[in-house]
Amino acid sequence: MKYLIVGLGNIGDEYAHTRHNIGFRIVDHFAESHNATFHDGRYGFTAHCRVKNAELVLLKPSTYMNLSGTAVRYWLQKENIELENLLVVVDDIALPFGTLRLRGKGSEGGHNGLRSIQDCLMTQQYARLRFGIGAEFVRGAQISYVLGNLTDEEEKQLGELLPTCDEIITSFCLQGLERTMNRYN
Repeated sequence: MKYLIVGLGNIGDEYAHTRHNIGFRIVDHFAESHNATFHDGRYGFTAHCRVKNAELVLLKPSTYMNLSGTAVRYWLQKENIELENLLVVVDDIALPFGTLRLRGKGSEGGHNGLRSIQDCLMTQQYARLRFGIGAEFVRGAQISYVLGNLTDEEEKQLGELLPTCDEIITSFCLQGLERTMNRYN
């Protein structure tokens, strides 16, 4: 079986440690844990690795958040991966910081990356691992908040949760969506 694991984020050093780049950070950690190296390709950076009998294509779109769907659609087609084998790793302001939720479908919830994927794939029926970043901002300051750097405490929490994110990704590929949701949600 082949899987596409997509971490959402924005390319560039100025975004590297922002809340909006948590998807990139999680996929980077997974790649590092599996000795996979990213290479610059069409619409994104990809790495390949295996977990038992599963072949994983890791993707960090280079299209910026608002056009993530272009990269996801391209790599699903290029690698001939079924939609049910897609997992998108994304930040979520609707969840308290550090909360992890795996879902098999859902709306974009105001997230531009998920909106782009939904528009390009013409469906909301794909799995996503949501990493809560909280909503600790005043009205009208959402963009500054999500594009702001993580605090020291948030960095610490993220570091502690990265191994759990690795486990969820692995379980999704080996055990399936339902069993993984039952175990980790």
